[in-house]
Amino acid sequence: MAVASPISSFVFFVFFSFFLIPATLSIAFESPETFIVHVSRSDKPTIFTTHRHWFSSIIASLPPSHHPSKLLYTYQRSIHVFSASLTAAQAKELRRISGVLSVIPDRVRHIHTTRTPHFLGLTDSFGLWPNSDYADDVIIGVLDSGIWPERPCFSDTGISPTGPNFPESSCNRKIIGARAYYRGYEAGLGKPMDEIKSPRDTEGHGTHTASTAAGSVVANASFYQYAKGEARGMAFKARIAAYKICWSSGCYDSDILAAMDQAITDGVHVISLSVGDTDQAPLYDHDSIAIGAFRAVEHGVLVSCSAGIPVPIRTLPPTSLPGFSRSFPADVILGDGRIFGGVSLYSGDPLGETKLPLVNAEDCGSKYCYSGELNSSKVAGKLVLCDRGGNARVEKGIAVNLAGGAGMIIANLADSGEELIADAHLIPATMVGQTAGDKIRDYIGSDSSPTATIAFKGTVVGTSPSAPRVAAFSSRGPNYLTAEILKPDVIAPGVNILAGWTGYTGPTDLDIDTRRVNFNIISGTSISCPHVSGLAALLRKAYPKWTPAAIKSALMTTAYNVDNTGKSIIDIATGERSTPLVHGAGHVEPNKALDPGLVYDMGVGDYVAFLCAIGYDSRRIAVFVRDPAMVDCGALSFGSPGNLNYPSFSVVFDTNNRVVKYKRVVKNVGSLIDVVYEVKVSDHPPGVEVSVSPSKLVFSIENQTLSYEITFSSVELERVGDATVSISKSAFGSIEWTDGVHVVRSPIAVEWREDSK
Repeated sequence: MAVASPISSFVFFVFFSFFLIPATLSIAFESPETFIVHVSRSDKPTIFTTHRHWFSSIIASLPPSHHPSKLLYTYQRSIHVFSASLTAAQAKELRRISGVLSVIPDRVRHIHTTRTPHFLGLTDSFGLWPNSDYADDVIIGVLDSGIWPERPCFSDTGISPTGPNFPESSCNRKIIGARAYYRGYEAGLGKPMDEIKSPRDTEGHGTHTASTAAGSVVANASFYQYAKGEARGMAFKARIAAYKICWSSGCYDSDILAAMDQAITDGVHVISLSVGDTDQAPLYDHDSIAIGAFRAVEHGVLVSCSAGIPVPIRTLPPTSLPGFSRSFPADVILGDGRIFGGVSLYSGDPLGETKLPLVNAEDCGSKYCYSGELNSSKVAGKLVLCDRGGNARVEKGIAVNLAGGAGMIIANLADSGEELIADAHLIPATMVGQTAGDKIRDYIGSDSSPTATIAFKGTVVGTSPSAPRVAAFSSRGPNYLTAEILKPDVIAPGVNILAGWTGYTGPTDLDIDTRRVNFNIISGTSISCPHVSGLAALLRKAYPKWTPAAIKSALMTTAYNVDNTGKSIIDIATGERSTPLVHGAGHVEPNKALDPGLVYDMGVGDYVAFLCAIGYDSRRIAVFVRDPAMVDCGALSFGSPGNLNYPSFSVVFDTNNRVVKYKRVVKNVGSLIDVVYEVKVSDHPPGVEVSVSPSKLVFSIENQTLSYEITFSSVELERVGDATVSISKSAFGSIEWTDGVHVVRSPIAVEWREDSK
């Protein structure tokens, strides 16, 4: 594929081999690992003309090993880093070399997916779409599994010309660049990979996220008979630069960092990164995505990531079930006449009205329906109830089919509750919630001849009982690295989303699935991310001088936290009302973000001060900054990390600290220069007194930026009204600044701990 702009990336994998050999020989036979090495830019000896020459010399100076050391990437365009394949002994020696700031093992991460514009209130008539010209000429860098450029959602019809330096033969006006990064991935494998070494998407996920963020308008889009209508991405006139960083076994930090480095150089305005970590997040200076995001913000680039990585620099959206009046019902009808609601995207021949014998997979050899473990003599010709979990949902149906089963019902267990995910099953199948599943199991166990069928109803448009709701799989707080920063930031649609799909594999991404589709419907936290990325691109077009922090602030302070019934948004994982630890500031509301009134702005210096506040010294901070002169914690530090000018508040009390004070600075971005905002505590966190000083902000032509202090005081922990408040309890609330037109809301999360940390 032609390349409009250069692009690059980075990887992590650790492989240990232990041998019973003398210690004097152990170094020679150590298995290599990939390490990411941060260096001080100013320490480069003058005899080296480039940093790459310096890096190569450093590698060559290390003790020899059985496996030759290898330089994988140099990140000198915007980040002074390199990655190399080294033994553990070589890495230890490398840490002793002057100018080397840190040596971090590479880390593997994984991918976390027509009516969402309507649900979000986006319309051609008013609001964010027309006022941002649909993000025309804004570039979104999508770091994912690549892209399938021939799909109609990547048509450049209606997109403005790219300029004289980019001929039409290079990609098109929609996809203006594409590259692949796999050096770290191959180093992790320990051998050349057998996958296609190009930006072409062989997984589907990258095509889906790219088209969700910036897909062009496509009429009559659908997945078979499901979700028919006009499809368009959030910022459908934005351009796409695709950076393939994810392969069949994961996405490595070394490749991710290289892609971020190149995306910054390419001049993207937004980076969309839908990958995450199953482990607890590493420290900030050991987190390559955090370091890359810092450098991106330094260049005015907003980074939108799937939730799960608690970094204050990035915008992190967890997932909501939009409840946008569209569902794919596939109901279970039992032999006794009871009907239980389910969902499915099965597109083959229906079962019909005749009911089939119904069995519980647990009685047939495998309650999770593992392939090869079901007893065909008990399953053949029957409808099989399988428990959710253990293996992929669609794979369960394949196992049932191989055993001769006629269809399948997947029943949620307690960890998934009532969350329903529609899948493109290969056999007649549906999914039901935990309550329905328990009743179906009871029916099977109590009836001598249980029967059932599944009624597939296609796409149903109507009113959801409560919307939106937070998906059970959505990432949640608290922030384990820095409790004083509330995470997640916002929630956005991420369940049953229709978007473009690769032509390489079927909609289930299974080898047995021979179907090929232009569009697919999938779900995941990674699918909420491109929604926010597209919205950020729209705001970037509407306000080209806004910083990434200002854009984030606009999305957060205008988000809503109640559903269409006027009550707090439901968390499907618990069935209870969600809190800011689940929904952050709330669900994004794009048209209100166009006119937020006030923004909480930040620059690079604020993030450096934050690092000072959490105890980082100049050496650790040097991993992030280009100019060591910026690192003066004595001058920069603002005390508590909670003083970072974030649009939310996270308060930690302990037995020695019963009063917490934070300072915030807000900037007037409304149409009126002379305006007065007054504050109110709209939702008091139980057990906490909240006061704000001053309670009124008077903006004028001389003062468009003003500050305030907010004080949180813990009342007696033994009694609060008629309730007892115990140590380690959490409480939640919010404050609102309003001028009578705008409402600038910030959530509050409070935690009581036994000891200070």
